[in-house]
Amino acid sequence: MKTGLIGLGAMGAGMARNLAKAGFLTGVYNRTADKTQALADELGVVAFDTPSALATACEVIFMCVSRDEDVLEMVAAVEQTVKPGTVVVDMSTISSSTAQQAAAILAEKQAHFLDAPVSGGVEGAQKGTLAMMVGGSSETLEKIRPILAAIASRILHMGPVGSGQATKAVNQIMAAGINQAVSEALAFGETQGLPMDKVIEVVSGGAAGNWFLEHRGPTMMQNKFAPGFKLALHHKDLEICRKMAENVGIPIPLAEMTLLDYAQLMEQGFGDEDISALYRLKMPRKLS
Repeated sequence: MKTGLIGLGAMGAGMARNLAKAGFLTGVYNRTADKTQALADELGVVAFDTPSALATACEVIFMCVSRDEDVLEMVAAVEQTVKPGTVVVDMSTISSSTAQQAAAILAEKQAHFLDAPVSGGVEGAQKGTLAMMVGGSSETLEKIRPILAAIASRILHMGPVGSGQATKAVNQIMAAGINQAVSEALAFGETQGLPMDKVIEVVSGGAAGNWFLEHRGPTMMQNKFAPGFKLALHHKDLEICRKMAENVGIPIPLAEMTLLDYAQLMEQGFGDEDISALYRLKMPRKLS
C-alpha cells in the first residue's frame, strides 16, 4: 500500500526513515519545503508540495504534527482529495475530541481514521521501537499492522476513535510524575555526596528502576538536556490532560505541579530542552 507521511519533525523524520527502509514510503510532506526535499532526496521518495497532493497518491497517510489545530488543518487539506478506503493514521498527541472530529470529517469521504499516538521519544522513532496506542476500527488496524510494525514494536488496540489519545494522556500524566520523582531523588542523592553513576546503576536494577532514570539520569548528572522530548511539548500535552481531567472531575495534582514547573522553565528559555531539564529547578544553585 502506498504510504505517505505528513510532518517531519524529530519524531516524523525517524518514522519516515523506518517506513522507507521497510519499503512502504511513497512520499513525504512538511510545511518547510527545504526539509521535505532534503529528506525525500535522502530516502528516494516523492517530496509532495501539499497534503492534498500526498492524499491523491497514497492509500495510507500518516500524520505527526504538534497541536490539535495542526491536525485539523492537515485533515481539512487531505479531505479535499482523499480516496474512499484510504486510512489516515494520526500519531500526534491531541485531545480525544479532536480525534473524533477528524474521524467524522474523513468519514464523509469514506476514509478511515485511526488515532495512534506513540511513546518512546526520538530514540524510539529512530529505532522503530515506539509503543503505539490505537483508537478506531480494529479491522482497519489489522489491515495496516504490517506498515505500523515498521515504526512501532508494541501496537495495541485501545477501543473506538479517541481511545488512543486517552491512553496517551495516561502516559503523559505518568511521565510527569516519573520526571518529578527521578529529578527530585537524584538531586537529593547529589546532596549526600554519593557517586551518582553508581546510584543510577544500582537503582535502575531495583524496584524503583525505570526507563527515564536509566536513559536520562546520566545526562541529567552531566547537565545535558538535549531532547528527547521537548519540555514545551510535554507542557502542551499536560494542558490537554488537564482539560480532560476537568471534564470528568478528577484531580491530577502531579500534572498540575509539573505544568507550573514547566511554565517557569519555559519563561527562562528552556522550553526546547528535554523534559529532564526539570532538574534545573531541583538543583538551581548548581545549574544557575
